[in-house]
Amino acid sequence: MTPTDRTLFELVVRCMDLTSLEETDTEEKIAALCEWAVRPDPSDPTVPGVAAVCVYPRLVPTARRKLEGTGIAVACATGAFPSGLASTEERVAEIHEALALGADEIDTVLDHEAVLGGRDDEVREQLAASREACGDTPMKVILETGALGSAEAIARAARLAIDAEANFIKSSTGKIAVGATLEAAAVMVESVRAREATTGRRVGVKFAGGIRTAEAALEYVGIVGGVLGMGWLSPRLFRLGASSLLDDVVGRLRAGD
Repeated sequence: MTPTDRTLFELVVRCMDLTSLEETDTEEKIAALCEWAVRPDPSDPTVPGVAAVCVYPRLVPTARRKLEGTGIAVACATGAFPSGLASTEERVAEIHEALALGADEIDTVLDHEAVLGGRDDEVREQLAASREACGDTPMKVILETGALGSAEAIARAARLAIDAEANFIKSSTGKIAVGATLEAAAVMVESVRAREATTGRRVGVKFAGGIRTAEAALEYVGIVGGVLGMGWLSPRLFRLGASSLLDDVVGRLRAGD
């Protein structure tokens, strides 16, 4: 493994949101996940920790306790995850609950059915209220690109989220058949590039759903770096939703030693 390869693999680790979003998740499971997030390879302390651990609201306190002082954020899935079918009031209440429990970041699901139905004003209201509820806490808006389908619908959803001052636009919940794709990623990064070009505001991108290998992760690194520039390649502006991906990348780092 060349030094450049190792640097890229370590970048992928540092930009991961290590995620467990199952109804059967327990405190013990999330505690173990947090330990893995801090030390992805217990045999090699030079492998960096991940950017965040993402959980349901009820498990935020567990993640908070385990990650205190590590620099790893606690992200929380809201917005009636994974369906996105929630009223504005329900969305706001869920965000307030997550923040009260100690979440550092909010991942909220955009109502893609409303987008497909042309109910953009409804989506704007939901996102504006969610943004206000988040306050200064980073808000990632999950577009569910696999359900939106067309490039036009993905671009419209991305604009709605960006207009609502989302800190990140995120591809997928990982809970439907079609997760992240390179085609959807291209539309997302172009939406972000256009906003930066016209206003100077930088919006992060997060790709999640079915990214399981180091090679796949590096394709998304290439899209972001190629279109948005190397300045986007840090946890502040680039994330990968991950679970099995971390195993593969750590395996590659071990093999390269």
